[in-house]
Amino acid sequence: MKYVLKTASPTRVHFDLDRELNPQQRAVVDAPAERILVIAGAGTGKTRTLTYRMARWVQAGCHPERILLCTFTNRAAREMLHRVENLLGLDMQACAAGTFHHIGNRILRRHGEQVGLSPDFGILDPEDARTLLASVIAELGLKALSAKRFPQPKVLHHLIGLAAGTRVTLDALIRERMPQWTPQLPAILDVVGRFAARKRDSNVCDFDDLLLLWVRLLTEPAFEPIARDIRAAYDHVLVDEYQDINAMQGLLCDEMARSSGSLTCVGDDAQSIYAFRGASFEQIADFTRRHTDATVLQLTINYRSTPDILALANRSIGHNTSGHRKELIASKQPGMPPAVIPLRDVYQQAELVAQRVLELHHEQALPLRKMAVLYRNHAHSLELQVELSRRQIPYSVRSGVRFFEQAHIKDVVAYLRARDNPRDELAWLRLLRQWPGIGLQTTEKLAALLCAPIEGVLPDPVTQIQEFAQTQRGRAKEALDRLAILWLRLREPDQHNPGHAIREIVEAHYAEYAEKTFTNASIRREDLEHLAAYAERYQDPSAFLAELALVAGMAAENVVAGATPDDTLVLSSIHQAKGLEWPVCFVLWLTEGRFPSAQGMRTPSEVEEERRLFYVAITRAMHELYLCYPTIEDGRDGPSKLLRPSRFLAELDHSPPVFDRWQISEEPMQV
Repeated sequence: MKYVLKTASPTRVHFDLDRELNPQQRAVVDAPAERILVIAGAGTGKTRTLTYRMARWVQAGCHPERILLCTFTNRAAREMLHRVENLLGLDMQACAAGTFHHIGNRILRRHGEQVGLSPDFGILDPEDARTLLASVIAELGLKALSAKRFPQPKVLHHLIGLAAGTRVTLDALIRERMPQWTPQLPAILDVVGRFAARKRDSNVCDFDDLLLLWVRLLTEPAFEPIARDIRAAYDHVLVDEYQDINAMQGLLCDEMARSSGSLTCVGDDAQSIYAFRGASFEQIADFTRRHTDATVLQLTINYRSTPDILALANRSIGHNTSGHRKELIASKQPGMPPAVIPLRDVYQQAELVAQRVLELHHEQALPLRKMAVLYRNHAHSLELQVELSRRQIPYSVRSGVRFFEQAHIKDVVAYLRARDNPRDELAWLRLLRQWPGIGLQTTEKLAALLCAPIEGVLPDPVTQIQEFAQTQRGRAKEALDRLAILWLRLREPDQHNPGHAIREIVEAHYAEYAEKTFTNASIRREDLEHLAAYAERYQDPSAFLAELALVAGMAAENVVAGATPDDTLVLSSIHQAKGLEWPVCFVLWLTEGRFPSAQGMRTPSEVEEERRLFYVAITRAMHELYLCYPTIEDGRDGPSKLLRPSRFLAELDHSPPVFDRWQISEEPMQV
């Protein structure tokens, strides 16, 4: 007896591509299955174009499982597959689509035994990986591991991943980026080796291993037969957000398409802004050098922004010398010219934004969620968050917490709280936990002693800390001795000002703690300097602490009459805003040293990345764009200083004009 199995075949659907796509998009969809680089400008419909290219392949007879789609989020992959399904009326779940790690997991489930993994291997999430790494450090118990300069597990695990992604050795990375840890390199490398062995013994891998082992299968000569099988499984490789990939991901893309020759990479080099995460700008900039037979296509017809905004964006990014040249073309009608607004200081900057937001909200009925305030660094929103809270304008911080709720801000403020109110046990607990060698039980015991009155009088903190230190040994005693010295310093008259006290705390201890604890310690130090500058305005520490508490309380509860619960003004760093759009955007702190940042002005390539970040901010705006900068900053321990406008504004200021310069005047508010 013969039985016929009716296999599903791709549905033949007619596309009216001339009607549904513009000529540039159509050229990408119709391009041969070769090595193609698509430079897709902001707002030019790259997702739509990728969707139709995939659908065209399936329509022509390619089975979905023969397509490999690499994205930066699984959500993006699902959205593209869903769009293809709507076009074809066909289930696309067999398509190998998802993040690089998602795809690496699928491949290692089939071939992992070749590199020492059984098919049922476990995957450590970042928290589990850091816990295992901490366990390795604790087991060694070496004196070197208790040294001041030895990194915390979270920081070390971040560096291991960064070295893997950038394809450099860990010791080279540390010598370049963290030279203060060079003396600890032998111990660090020993820990990392033991960490890798523990993972192998436990049949687990972390996220970095999913890619590292995939690379090994594709590139090591011993695995060449397996590599051929892996590559042969796919006829087409597509990569989204190609400007954000790192060197290891770039190698994977090239290797996976080596047999078929069909590699479609879509990205925008003008939006490559993640070098600090290990993204490699060279992957997209040098694509045609690695693939001399590649075709470069462009998507430049922009459906998001007005011609006025795009004229400014094009002029700005035109100052970059590296990458692929292009100019965005608007499909919308002209609108309001972008506004460049010099303000007296950062407080007037906050007032301008708050007032303009309310005008647009009340007079033009624009929902708050349709407006965004963008900034280079989260600290740049400090004064604005205070002003919004005072005016009861609800706001949300995209993919982050409010400035005063961040861990490093609360850590340092805990010292001021305990100094101002020695009975604040929570403040003592928080600050004591920051010191090395002081465990949880010791922290709780000392905090209780500091807050316990003796015959109705609280003990002197310095005396109590010194006496308690005599009962401790090793690192705990050393830490408490240092804390007592710091507390004596915080009592001196020049430390009464909260801004001065914050700087003393950072220099005496917290900078070292941040370096060991956070992967972005330099950014957190910048936040704390901004907090110190803000706090200098308060001669009374109690008034400063009360202000912080009130702002936090109002921010949590404020409402605007008639606003829906989800109708909040969006505050976002520009990095977090990438890929999003709003009808109205404000960009803050456009001064030299802030945007571009001081760290971003060291080399020409860093300046170009800062300019790309500015370009990303500009191209988030659909209809109205406000570029703001303060002209005066209160000097630290001295007179105020003039601020220079950002070079990104200065280089725009020539004919024909691409912005209006607003002149700000003040008049008394009518009550």
